[in-house]
Amino acid sequence: MAALASLKFYKSVISPILPPSCRFLPTCSEYSKEAFVKFGPQKGFVLTAWRLVRCSPIGGKGYDPPQWPPVGLKAGGIGRS
Repeated sequence: MAALASLKFYKSVISPILPPSCRFLPTCSEYSKEAFVKFGPQKGFVLTAWRLVRCSPIGGKGYDPPQWPPVGLKAGGIGRS
C-alpha cells in the first residue's frame, strides 16, 4: 500500500532530521500506520487527515489511539459507520 510505504519513508528519512515535537501518543506517523492497518485505506485516510488537522499549537495532546468514528466527528455524516 502506497500510504504505508510513504510513512516508512518519512519515518526513516525525514523524521530523524526533525526535532521531536509530537504532543500525542502514538505519534502522528504511528497513528496513521495503525489507522491504515486497522481500518483500511478509506477510513485510515480520514483518521490521518483528522489527526493532522488536530495537531496544531492550539490542538490537544495526550494519548489518542485511532478509533472509528473519529474523535470530535461522531455527529454528522463523516463519523457514521
